[in-house]
Amino acid sequence: MKATQKHTESLTDYQSFLERKTHLGNQSGFKPLFMPEFLFPFQRALTTWAVEKGRCAIFADCGLGKTPMQLVWAQNVVEKTCKPVLVLTPLSVGAQTIREAAKFGIEAKQSRDGTVAAPITVTNYQQLHKFDWKEFSGVVCDESSILKNFDGSIKSQVTAFMRKLPYRLLCTATAAPNDYIELGTSSEALGDLGFMDMLNRFFKKSEQTMSRREEFRSGLYRFRGHSEKDFWRWICSWARAVRKPSDIGFPDDSYLLPELQTVEHIITSRTRNPDFLFDMPAVGLAEQRSERRRTIVERCEQSASLIVNTGKPAVAWCHLNEEGHMLEKMIHGAVEVEGNDSDEFKEETFEAFASGQLRVLISKPVIAGFGLNWQHCAHQTFFPSHSFEQWYQAIRRCWRFGQTQPVRVDIISSEGEAGVLANLNRKAHQAEQMFAKLVELINNELRIEKSNTNTKQLTQPNWL
Repeated sequence: MKATQKHTESLTDYQSFLERKTHLGNQSGFKPLFMPEFLFPFQRALTTWAVEKGRCAIFADCGLGKTPMQLVWAQNVVEKTCKPVLVLTPLSVGAQTIREAAKFGIEAKQSRDGTVAAPITVTNYQQLHKFDWKEFSGVVCDESSILKNFDGSIKSQVTAFMRKLPYRLLCTATAAPNDYIELGTSSEALGDLGFMDMLNRFFKKSEQTMSRREEFRSGLYRFRGHSEKDFWRWICSWARAVRKPSDIGFPDDSYLLPELQTVEHIITSRTRNPDFLFDMPAVGLAEQRSERRRTIVERCEQSASLIVNTGKPAVAWCHLNEEGHMLEKMIHGAVEVEGNDSDEFKEETFEAFASGQLRVLISKPVIAGFGLNWQHCAHQTFFPSHSFEQWYQAIRRCWRFGQTQPVRVDIISSEGEAGVLANLNRKAHQAEQMFAKLVELINNELRIEKSNTNTKQLTQPNWL
């Protein structure tokens, strides 16, 4: 009896385990019930496709209107199911989403304590653990590139929360086309192929021993023979990638970006490196960190002088706490937002900058570089790092559709950081090429037409 009972308990535990891991199956899309006139034609096309898919991703560039598209998608799900939808955003982007919803007449409210505040409830990723998935019919992940870390805690938490929900939408501007990890984790969150299933189907494992992320980044994880086209065909079954409306057959009209002016400033440190007779490019991360700290004063002085002289709104991006503190002292009236600040202070400061009450904002790209709209600002200073995503997201806060002025970005580095700047420029060029390839491949797949070329009438054989 005891053996039978233990066997029954083990089966129950195993079934519970499978239940926790199983995604809700089948496509759950439907014909849109709500499609407002304030959406542009290309936005209506993308939103209609997303509603009809039920579970999908929209990779649309900054300023193409992901917020109104995801709000309309969420409203359709609310009207279809009569249950609320949860919208997950990066910290401080929630208030901006609420403003957009009010502008378009859509009911949405922010919640930080796990309560369902409105039919469309908005919260940030850090508060997700307070919510019960059973109270919702769908989830929107704004800036879903947060899922790219395949072994990250947020990715696991979001994927588990969404697993049983029939309606799921991922929105981001920077799905890295050369980082297949992000595409795999996005697919897994949507209930399509899991990350490991994607690897086994489309990729060939490297013979060298290293982490999967290192293998992808170094190019040692390669497509299986003749599988690349099938891979992009699979991607376009659950995602759309758009840099501008013409990518999906609509006129660009007002969706033309103004000029981006990047000006490089190479400063010379007043303190000589004791290890060299004159400044040499830093080799390795340790030397680069040392060089960055050695030149803090000179770089901050250059940034402050460029911002003070203009008298216009500006963002000073930094990476070290010492840089932020020093810039705040050098620039009169500037306010720094750092990681230790409360959520309320961060939101209030970002709101003040967006509304023009604050002229100069100082922060790090990892804090303020995602999802915020600052088209009123056309000047930034930036200390380069090896992260292309941080660079791209930082400049895109201002250089985005809706910006009417040329945007100037002053890149400030030292002579010893020449290697960092060169690596950033290389990544920027590579990413532009790769995303162009992503759009081309996906949209070529979309243009495949199924036609009936059989024109002869079927006749029955005599032997039948």
